[in-house]
Amino acid sequence: MKIQKPSNKKVTTKRLYIVAPLLIVFFFTNALYAGSGLDTDSPSGPGNAITILESWQGDFPVSQLDLLPEGQQHLSVGYINDSTTFSAVWNAYNTKEKTPDIDFSNHLVLFVRNTRFYNRISIGRIQVNAGISEVVAMETMSAMPIEGKVAFSMAVIAKKGIYGIRFGNELINIP
Repeated sequence: MKIQKPSNKKVTTKRLYIVAPLLIVFFFTNALYAGSGLDTDSPSGPGNAITILESWQGDFPVSQLDLLPEGQQHLSVGYINDSTTFSAVWNAYNTKEKTPDIDFSNHLVLFVRNTRFYNRISIGRIQVNAGISEVVAMETMSAMPIEGKVAFSMAVIAKKGIYGIRFGNELINIP
């Protein structure tokens, strides 16, 4: 009688389901970082990382994208610099919690969102180089179409010395 070893196929498949998404996030994050135009030859590293004071991640209704600041509704990255706009965006984003109190005379809210496919997204860090902030976002990869919602992430930062936002090839001036 010949004894047969148990198959490892299920264990390997389970490992693939765990490892593959992590690798996708790692490679996508590195691709965003590499394509962001950050100065990687700087002796102190790529720009100066700034402190994220508060951040939120979740879903935002597609039907409410017109609440985002004018000229930024179609972009994957943007900023909010007034309490009226932030309150409207917050109420569409989070109907259960009170709108956070942000001092817009000293702070900005940066946001990133999906524009092509629905993928979880979060702001990993923000670098500032010569007054231009660069958002490094982490995003899962899928081919799920955007239907009723987009993934949305916001971060509060100090605005002193920040004159623009760069994300990939996009540059947005901050007045």
